[in-house]
Amino acid sequence: MRITVEVNGAARSADVEDRTLLVDWLRDGLGLTGTHVGCDTSQCGCCTVHLDGEAVKACSLLAVQADGCSVVTIEGLAARSAGREPGVVSGGLAHPVQRAFAECHALQCGFCTPGMVMASAHLLRRNPDPTEAQIVTALAGNLCRCTGYVNIVAAVQRAALLVRSEGMQR
Repeated sequence: MRITVEVNGAARSADVEDRTLLVDWLRDGLGLTGTHVGCDTSQCGCCTVHLDGEAVKACSLLAVQADGCSVVTIEGLAARSAGREPGVVSGGLAHPVQRAFAECHALQCGFCTPGMVMASAHLLRRNPDPTEAQIVTALAGNLCRCTGYVNIVAAVQRAALLVRSEGMQR
């Protein structure tokens, strides 16, 4: 089936098999390997992307379901929010969530990080001043196997402060 999807701000068309998962098309078809495959059952959240502005697990959607939609991956998050070319992060202009994860040492092994960042950015777009409980609830669908989540929650709190102080709707 022929699909056309806006990915990180650019229209991308491709012929895909009916059964191709969105995560597989992003990774294998487009080379956007920042979206990770963790469990293939939508339990871990490593594959979280934004589909028409909503955080979704790309392993639970077929690529054909994204036809006509807009997808933002971890590679496009900073560029989209700053109006730059997708994948280009220069001059320290990463998305506030990406910067906060680095500042607060919320990366650990890094495997869950793209999904955590995408879920966190989605939360902060809807609620720029979440409570700790709201952060925990928003990240409940994302699993980290390395930590007790303390640094991840701290990173989201820091990102919220950055978003508010920079006056940005990310």
